[in-house]
Amino acid sequence: MEKKSRRGLLTKGATAAAAAAAGATVLAKTAEAQPKMEKRSPYPPRDTAAGKPMFSRGVAYGNMLFISGIGYHKEGDIKVHTKGVLDELSQALVDAGSSLQKCLKVSVFLADLKDYAAMNEVYKSYDWGMVPPVRTTTAAAGVPGNSLVEIDVIAYI
Repeated sequence: MEKKSRRGLLTKGATAAAAAAAGATVLAKTAEAQPKMEKRSPYPPRDTAAGKPMFSRGVAYGNMLFISGIGYHKEGDIKVHTKGVLDELSQALVDAGSSLQKCLKVSVFLADLKDYAAMNEVYKSYDWGMVPPVRTTTAAAGVPGNSLVEIDVIAYI
């Protein structure tokens, strides 16, 4: 009886090892077929006369797109600022080959949390698709450039 048990275990072990080797071969071939993924910017480079830029407007990696925070630096209330930011953001997405409907994650930074309802009024007027992105909204101690709102996104291309 003991020999049969050992033989059965050896057979099972050999079968598992063969399956693992076959799986590794498939993974290796799949990796070879995949194009090399590199970090790139889908936007023209910023003026670098003053040296290397501190950040990119957006960076793509594979089909993922990360767009840096966009603020509105003109006069107006939160509704004007939110519309200005979302219009610019929408255009930045289109320029990179994406859209609001392809956003996966939206981060909203408000200069004052009392503007939440008014910001939402404008935000919901944009077409985010049937499955809207997840969203985080926070009040920031200060949004750069006196903008009342700044928004960044993660989307796919």
